Amino acid sequence: MIRPDAAQLADAAGAERAAYVHVPFCRRVCPYCDFAVVAGVDHLTERYVDAVVAEIEREPTWGPLHAVAFGGGTPSRLSPSQLERIVSVLRDRFGLVDGAEVSLEANPEDWHEGLGDRLAAAGFTRASLGVQSFDEDVLAALGRLHGSGEAIAAFGDAKAAGLSTNLDLIFGTPGETLERWLATVEVAVALNPDHLSVYALTVERGTELSRAVASGAPAPDPDLQAAMYEAVLDRVGLVRYEVSNFARPGHACRYNLITWAQGEYVAFGAAAHRHRDRVRRRNVRRIDRYLERVEAGASPVQGEERLDAWGREVERVFLGLRRAAGVTAGCAGTALLESPAGRRLLDAGVIGRRSGRLVVTNPLLTDEASRAVLALEEVDC
Repeated sequence: MIRPDAAQLADAAGAERAAYVHVPFCRRVCPYCDFAVVAGVDHLTERYVDAVVAEIEREPTWGPLHAVAFGGGTPSRLSPSQLERIVSVLRDRFGLVDGAEVSLEANPEDWHEGLGDRLAAAGFTRASLGVQSFDEDVLAALGRLHGSGEAIAAFGDAKAAGLSTNLDLIFGTPGETLERWLATVEVAVALNPDHLSVYALTVERGTELSRAVASGAPAPDPDLQAAMYEAVLDRVGLVRYEVSNFARPGHACRYNLITWAQGEYVAFGAAAHRHRDRVRRRNVRRIDRYLERVEAGASPVQGEERLDAWGREVERVFLGLRRAAGVTAGCAGTALLESPAGRRLLDAGVIGRRSGRLVVTNPLLTDEASRAVLALEEVDC
């Protein structure tokens, strides 16, 4: 049974507003990463912050904001003063509701003692640490630049500063056994985080990892990854509220809840995607072109998508099925249940109906359910 408060929290987020800031800078590009990132160009950070501020100031007023998220890339490559400047401009331009979530992603190697206090003073309320593993061999295989000791120290500093703190973990690295993964999970649980995100390592086209696999290097084992994911479900002691995300009550990522509920958000920076006035827009991906456009007074938007009524309805169910609380069936959900693919999923126990909502009963098979939603033929609603 789905708790009424969980369902209400999931759906109510769709009426909230958020902002996203993309920070593309990294110390190095991890071999599995296909995000819009750059390495070795930290000399551009001040120029980039100027451009982001200029872009924010040109955005039509809108708000107030319930959540702000700094993602990347590695937002912790910016200094606390640079981050504070962007937060201040967002607050002045749009306003922040009382208790707004202001979150950033950070890598342990960028964290130093006292950084948590400086971030809290700058207005941040949440930190998501890209720990990925507490196994030194796995960290090396993933191309990470920190050790487990640095990750533990960064986590402790963030918690001591009063930040709601997430640990980001990756499972299924070739060579990682189930036992070694469980050892990482045990360390993470012992740290008592407010939030935990767990993702299966995937081979994305164009990455260093994809080229290695194409040359004969071992690829992640999907069966082992399934066993690793199932093992997490019984061990973390947190509430799963989305396929890959677990949290203590009151610590679910508000920004993510907004996006999964089709809420609207503005976004700034290279490759940033926004959803405002029911239109999805994306900025130019390359940092040099982003800087050139903004500095010339031009819009950095490269493309947009306007969904029709059916497209929005399919998207609503597609996104909603990611959440443990599921989604009201509506037109697309009913069409799914009546389709041959949907009936097969229902008979196989992949999807089901709980408390009047459509849910994925086996989170391991969420992608299968999502594909069935996207394949639906349009019907009259």
